[in-house]
Amino acid sequence: MFERYYRELLNFLSRSVQDRDTAADLAQESYARVLAAQQTGQAVHDPRALLYRTARNLVIDQHRRSSIRAELETAAPAAGDEPALEHLPGPRTLEPETILASREGLAALVATIDQLPPRCREAFMLYKFDGLSYAQIAEHMGISTRTVEMQLQIAMEACWRCQDRLDGAAHARHGRARTRRAKP
Repeated sequence: MFERYYRELLNFLSRSVQDRDTAADLAQESYARVLAAQQTGQAVHDPRALLYRTARNLVIDQHRRSSIRAELETAAPAAGDEPALEHLPGPRTLEPETILASREGLAALVATIDQLPPRCREAFMLYKFDGLSYAQIAEHMGISTRTVEMQLQIAMEACWRCQDRLDGAAHARHGRARTRRAKP
């Protein structure tokens, strides 16, 4: 999905926000949100449509933030007061550390999926990205439903281990103890 739509999505976002760097950040955030939605087990029948809808919503949010900033910058501060913008926290999603972590996390998950055995990766992609049921995957791949279950369990455990590594690195950076997530 990433390789298939990235350039197309980036061009769409560049036209919308008229800044290539901001467009790249929004594209990255779009992929991260779609991947997060898919990891919850939500079936995504048309990943391209969800990706574009997410990107469009992020552009709308970006324009709203820009117009609020413009309004605040034009509002004259009272005598002796500091400008109002200095007291407003920025959105966490636009902080450089969050953007970097999101990019690294997405790259790690893509690498994890790429390293799965071919049949396991195929079953995972059909389930998570194409939204096929276990029975449909079994029929498509010519294997039993039980084999599909095992392949998807292997793929999900690989993704969970990757996420645990990422969570451990994030907690280590922030000096917090790591909490162990129970397996669903």
